[in-house]
Amino acid sequence: MNQYCLKKECKELHAFPHILEFALKKISTIQLDSFKKEASSFLRFYYVIDGRFDWMIEDEHHILYPGDLAVILPGQSFGGEKSFLDIGTVAWMHLELQQLERTGKVVMGKWSRLNDSESRTIARILLLNNCPVLSKLKEAGLMFEQMHNEFLHQEVGFTTRVNQLIDELFILTARQLTRQNNARRDFPQAFMKLEQALRENLSHQWTVEEMAALVGLGTTAFSEKVKSYTGFSPLNYLINIRISEAIKLLKRPEVHVTDIALDVGFYSSQHFATTFKKLTGYTPSDFRKKNLPATD
Repeated sequence: MNQYCLKKECKELHAFPHILEFALKKISTIQLDSFKKEASSFLRFYYVIDGRFDWMIEDEHHILYPGDLAVILPGQSFGGEKSFLDIGTVAWMHLELQQLERTGKVVMGKWSRLNDSESRTIARILLLNNCPVLSKLKEAGLMFEQMHNEFLHQEVGFTTRVNQLIDELFILTARQLTRQNNARRDFPQAFMKLEQALRENLSHQWTVEEMAALVGLGTTAFSEKVKSYTGFSPLNYLINIRISEAIKLLKRPEVHVTDIALDVGFYSSQHFATTFKKLTGYTPSDFRKKNLPATD
């Protein structure tokens, strides 16, 4: 197996400004201090081909075996448990995203063919995930191999094909994360995580598909679970969360009603007023008057 290390300045990567490094390395001897723990501003994928690797990701110890994939987000610390790479073979790719925020806002770049909704959903899955290691994901290894062949031969359409493979790697990672996480936790735990994500970004126009993806379920199964767990459909449950947050904000006299409507995800103040009265019996203004403390 031939080793390689393509860096940003290499001619093979001239058409890929978002790829900072793409490499495969076979480690046959231990080199002290060769893999110290550090944080970076880019996204890192590491795929184990052969061997056993002891790695630290965000101060948590992980042991990886052949077929395992590690996903290290921008800002997360990563390195060898003993500050060196263990004996074995590993492939990796470092990607620079234009934007990735804790709210799930992400800008992949013009190279990606993922639409905005897909990008946001994948970003949230990555950000909410608490286990950065995916077990036995051999499909990822095949994608690394295919990308290397494209770089090596540079046949017609190779730029498009490499970018397609990166998109496919993101999709594969997100799907596997949701399946793996869902297998480790029951729905109430997943639901609490989902509700937290909703409350942190209520102004976003959530779809059932996006919410279902965050807990690793199809839309039908997700809708049935939410209905059984809360008594509401997913969208009606989301409306209830929006109204509960609006009630908190209405108790703050300095916040304008229109701003409240937009902040909690209603597309207009009229839509907000109609929904609020339907669920509470009051218009937002009447509720505010009734619940504000009297002033002398």
